[in-house]
Amino acid sequence: MAPHPVNASPDAPARTPAPRSGPPTDPPAGAGKSEQAYRWLRERLAGERYAPGHRLVLGTIADELDMSVVPVREAIRRLEAEGLVTFERHVGARVSLIDDTQYRHSMETLAMLEGAATALAAPHLTAEHVAQARRVNRRLVEQLDDFDPRLFTSLNHRFHAVLFAVCPNPRLLALVDAEWARLGHLRDSTFTFVPDRARESVREHEALLDLIVSGASPADVERAARAHRSATLAAYLAREHPDEAPVPTGATSPER
Repeated sequence: MAPHPVNASPDAPARTPAPRSGPPTDPPAGAGKSEQAYRWLRERLAGERYAPGHRLVLGTIADELDMSVVPVREAIRRLEAEGLVTFERHVGARVSLIDDTQYRHSMETLAMLEGAATALAAPHLTAEHVAQARRVNRRLVEQLDDFDPRLFTSLNHRFHAVLFAVCPNPRLLALVDAEWARLGHLRDSTFTFVPDRARESVREHEALLDLIVSGASPADVERAARAHRSATLAAYLAREHPDEAPVPTGATSPER
């Protein structure tokens, strides 16, 4: 059945897909060994069980997963392509070290990807989706007086996931998920560095929801989503690297 538009009152509330938060613990049935190893490793990187600089020993990982080193090597090559793992001569694979350049590039990428996913999802959002997003944003507001950056970041991800989860382009969703996992490795929470940005962020969430409910064009939704993200990166750079801070334009950079 086609979804109700956001300004409709559906007879039965639509069930919102669960927000994505990195790879699942268990791979889907039938997944190849390389895919299993990739998901297993990426989950541990996202959960910070392997710290930056940690050496990834193929034989040890293969033994733990009860498989040969071949699929493990393939999985690590995928993680290298994503920038999460680095190969060093005579050393092997290590978890990539964190630097602000990687972080900035990843956030700029997510700004474009998630902005596009939100714009494509907007026509498919139901009244229940919007209500759920507002409930999450109210929880974010409640966090402002007793601020926990990690919890705020988790709820912030959940808010945005409600808005982009119904995007009809699965490839785009996969790319958004990959960037969120990468950001989880690069930074625990941007709001740790710029807690004052949180209050403005929740106001922008409400403005974005109002824009979607009003039936704004996908281009306007995408522009607003990207501007929202850009403002958080600008706040971070203004604090940590004042000479590099961009002026938020809505064309670059996300928040996390």
